[in-house]
Amino acid sequence: MKRVVILGGGTGGTMMANRLVRALSPDWKIIVVDRDDLHVYQPGLLFLPFGTYRREETLKPRRALLDPRVELRLAEIDRIAPDEKSVALVGGSKLAYDVLIVATGSRILPEQTPGLLEEGWRKSAFDFYTLEGALALRDALASFAGGRFVVNVAEMPIKCPVAPLELLFLADAFFTERGIRDRVEIVYATPLEGAFTKPRASAALGGMLEQRNISVLGDFAVSEVDGAKRRLKSFDGRETDYDLLVSIPIHGGAQAISTSGLGDAGGWVPTDKHTLQSKSWPDVFVIGDATDLPSSKAGAVAHFQSEVLFDNVLRHIAGQPLSPGFDGHANCFIETGFGKAMLIDFNYTTEPLPGRFPLPGIGPFTLLEESEANHWGKLAFKWVYWNLLLAGKDLPLDHRMSMAGKWA
Repeated sequence: MKRVVILGGGTGGTMMANRLVRALSPDWKIIVVDRDDLHVYQPGLLFLPFGTYRREETLKPRRALLDPRVELRLAEIDRIAPDEKSVALVGGSKLAYDVLIVATGSRILPEQTPGLLEEGWRKSAFDFYTLEGALALRDALASFAGGRFVVNVAEMPIKCPVAPLELLFLADAFFTERGIRDRVEIVYATPLEGAFTKPRASAALGGMLEQRNISVLGDFAVSEVDGAKRRLKSFDGRETDYDLLVSIPIHGGAQAISTSGLGDAGGWVPTDKHTLQSKSWPDVFVIGDATDLPSSKAGAVAHFQSEVLFDNVLRHIAGQPLSPGFDGHANCFIETGFGKAMLIDFNYTTEPLPGRFPLPGIGPFTLLEESEANHWGKLAFKWVYWNLLLAGKDLPLDHRMSMAGKWA
């Protein structure tokens, strides 16, 4: 029996397994490998610190999300041997494959910022990119009475580049609703020059931060955290104090990618930006955060990639040329607080533009503009994620970015 082995049972891996098992003949076996049976709805981690979601709303067993014909292998990956077309698992067993899909995602590396994990970690300094970190931050925010609240991005790239901005906006609303906003100074320390990577979106989001009296420390590359003094230091000598710090730590690819020699210095797999095939091994494909592509590491991007990757895996199996169909499409709701959100839609070559989405002139969502409809769209996505997206069902969204409804 031939095998498609998928490394990672997150968003990208689950979508691909469910689509491929329906499309391939019974002489193909689909195997998903992951370390545990716990699938985390990562967009929900943003809402946990503010009490919008409960812990149980963000978790489901991986097994329940996979087609019964898909084999779920719970094991740690030791090493990938693409020249041998096999994956070694911790414990000594090996999995041979005919096609390998790397969907190992990304991980946070707080230990790479000196001092971050020392005095004050999970007491005055937190992350929210993990379930444990988001829950610990929730408890800290509930008792925070005022002071200097600093959100710091240690280094790019990160998962969901807009998430730190969303946390800032939601914190502003949270402190306002608690009646303590006048006692809280909110600061965004970022290695970027401005609020975001795309100029037009950066200007719009930067203006919103200014309106909410949120200060931006741009070009701030953190070199050290002094937990005892509650102080951030940057490589250029600047320092900023905090009473409560939310860190978005350095991100890297999965450990197995680095130890196997499949990745670059950051642990990201060199991937063809249009076909999603490995640049080095034709039987290896990559999806989601694991790639080195110049696109956002976000669930919506993995969804658009899955449309192209599904087609290309079938083409590869059939011996047909691959389709260069992925255009870097990203589509992100940005929570802005007080029951509103913004939506941005862009790709490799086109930055976020104003307009209406998905129906030109109608919407119901507005692009590069706050609206209540966008907020409800963000919340509704949770149901879509659990019930449609992971199941690999067709959604009424083209994986390619459209200019319809946008204006320059």
